[in-house]
Amino acid sequence: MSRALDVPLSASVEDDSLVSAVRGFVYKTFVIAELEVRKLKHDPTELITRAVQPALWLLIFGEVFTRLRAIPTGGIPYLDFMAPGILAQSVLFVAIFYGIAVIWERDLGTIHKLFVSPTPRGALVLGKALSAGVRSLSQVAIVYTLALLLGVRVNWHPLALTGVTVAVFAGAGCFATLSLIIAAIVKTRERFMGIGQVLTMPLFFASNAIYPLAIMPPWLHVIARMNPLSYEVDALRALMIVGGTTTFGLVTDFALLTGTTAILVIAASYMYPRVVG
Repeated sequence: MSRALDVPLSASVEDDSLVSAVRGFVYKTFVIAELEVRKLKHDPTELITRAVQPALWLLIFGEVFTRLRAIPTGGIPYLDFMAPGILAQSVLFVAIFYGIAVIWERDLGTIHKLFVSPTPRGALVLGKALSAGVRSLSQVAIVYTLALLLGVRVNWHPLALTGVTVAVFAGAGCFATLSLIIAAIVKTRERFMGIGQVLTMPLFFASNAIYPLAIMPPWLHVIARMNPLSYEVDALRALMIVGGTTTFGLVTDFALLTGTTAILVIAASYMYPRVVG
């Protein structure tokens, strides 16, 4: 009789330990994210300086190119077409330089304290990716405000706003994790900044952020379809703008963003300890 009860009892213990492990992982992830977001209190001017770039793109580039009729935008004004791309660009610029903080932490010795703690490497990486999404919410507020002032027809439906938030978090997490991988490889701030600057413009221009895939040459069209930023822009364009459409489909957009982020989180979790070396 007792032997018969051993099986369900041991299974119950294993289930409880698994739930506890998952709960602990999630808790530690949110703790790391909260620590990263708290840094904004020490330098809130970052939020102001981040507003400059999307303002320049929308006010200058957007206002000029909206007068051209040669760019096929699916029947919506060019500013409406461009606004989601500028939001994705702003998120990219916030996230792609996120890894430099890891190099600072290594130089200051902070990262060594994290490594000797019981916090899993995956929680460290995922927490930083999550905090990049939180920081990117400021870009959402900035771009939405500029779009409203410029007369862009923004979709204010709660489900659309929720979808935009999810897309921003997915895109920020993807590129922030890529940034952590770069930081684990290059080791120095100067080299990291150089690589980050080299990556941002190709990622931005080899996407559908400011022009549709239809007008790209075949070789660039292939690259754009391999670029995660294209899927973030596609999701934002369908959700953010009244009359916006999706090229790939929202399911494909979110699946590829989530899948790419998951792969990068696994890779970054493996490479993150090398930052100490």
